[in-house]
Amino acid sequence: SVMHIEAIREGHQSEGLRKYGATFSERHCFTLVFKGKRKNLDLAARDEEDARHWVRGLTKLMKRLQAMSQHEKLDHWIHGVLQRADRNKDNKMSFREVKSMLRMINIDMDDVYAYKLFKECDRSGNERLEGWELEEFCRRLLRRPELEELFGRYSGEDRVLSAEELQDFLRDQGEDASLRRALSIIHTYELNETAKQQDLMTLDGFMMYLLSAAGDILNQEHTKVHQDMNQPLCHYFISSSHNTYLTRNQIGGTSSTEAYVRALMAGCRCVELDCWEGSDGEPVVYHGHTLTSKILFRDVIESIRDYAFKQSPYPVILSLENHCGLEQQATMARHMRAILGDMLLTQPLEGQDPHHLPSPEQLKGKVLVKGKKLPEPWHEAQGVTSLPEPEEEEEEEEEKLQEGRSWQVRSSPRDTVPGDRGILAKDASQVAPELSALVVYCQAVPFPGLAHALRHPQPYEMSSFSERKAQKLIKEAG
Repeated sequence: SVMHIEAIREGHQSEGLRKYGATFSERHCFTLVFKGKRKNLDLAARDEEDARHWVRGLTKLMKRLQAMSQHEKLDHWIHGVLQRADRNKDNKMSFREVKSMLRMINIDMDDVYAYKLFKECDRSGNERLEGWELEEFCRRLLRRPELEELFGRYSGEDRVLSAEELQDFLRDQGEDASLRRALSIIHTYELNETAKQQDLMTLDGFMMYLLSAAGDILNQEHTKVHQDMNQPLCHYFISSSHNTYLTRNQIGGTSSTEAYVRALMAGCRCVELDCWEGSDGEPVVYHGHTLTSKILFRDVIESIRDYAFKQSPYPVILSLENHCGLEQQATMARHMRAILGDMLLTQPLEGQDPHHLPSPEQLKGKVLVKGKKLPEPWHEAQGVTSLPEPEEEEEEEEEKLQEGRSWQVRSSPRDTVPGDRGILAKDASQVAPELSALVVYCQAVPFPGLAHALRHPQPYEMSSFSERKAQKLIKEAG
């Protein structure tokens, strides 16, 4: 249903349409992106006008759903559940269908008690619930005795809340208890028009208020950025993704650019790219030494360009796990520069204190590359330098091999599975100057130990290690 649609993309804006939609005009195509793990639905209309009507119509319905009041949302949800449970579509509910509905909404109710409620609501006595009988049954299901008790405590014998009594409740909750606020709540959430006109709130209105976002324990101000975003980047927890490219398991699952889109749209600010040698000089992204499918590095960067800042303006970090040789590393650098353009941070910010990282606020709209960096000056023979492979990377490689051991033909981390062309290049332990130049504030280095790190802090350096290594470091540090 429309409730399950997360977004609508016009044109060839999905992996499927980019690969297979060339026979359809881009203006005839659009994609429905669904919530959760449902796959996208790519559609092609007969002409541009049809496509435009579909997109506008669906967008209007989505906006209507978003604008629904709490009461309308509840009615819509109940109607949807009843429709699914009414198997023979006669707009009546047998007890068998009622039990099916209870399972749908995760209500574990004793059959005897459920049938008792059913019979009490079946005023017609025909073993079917319809119309207001169904409404009454649902109302009884949704009863909240603890809220009824709370309501009674403030409302007194007349069982309605006056604006003054609602003020008492708000005051006890530590909220804004002004008369203006109380009247606003009554006029927004009360369902009974007569009560609303008299500035009174019934139990149903009180429950609507408590079940709404305004009654949520979470401060609604905290649903958007409310923290100080002017501190150095390392002062923040960063929402990060591991093996971002995978849509399923990491042994034989599918790699997809859509996985990057979903991660970025969920607010993720650090995504991982496992980069391997590909055919025709084009690096690929996939989970090495496994049967996972491969996607072009170039396509991943294009998806990141398109969705990096739709959900959040704060910087995106590309964590490169590089297994490519020098030539394809240079290709990676060219793709990032050409596709990301001004988004890509290639130089330290002007005037930035070299002893401190810039803040998320300063880095808004920027893409940062995390990877190995050549020592300065790196102008050595043939313009390349070989770097020692960090112990942490060896540990991670070992863990990945253990994860996929049953799928591998050989145990060596340099070997591959049958048909695997994304092999580790012989010069992958070297770093191409073109790629090194893109690493500005996120230089991957072996962890030197807590004592050394505390004595000689280097704000631009960062290390990755396994939980096992972290536990060992903690134990050693006491």
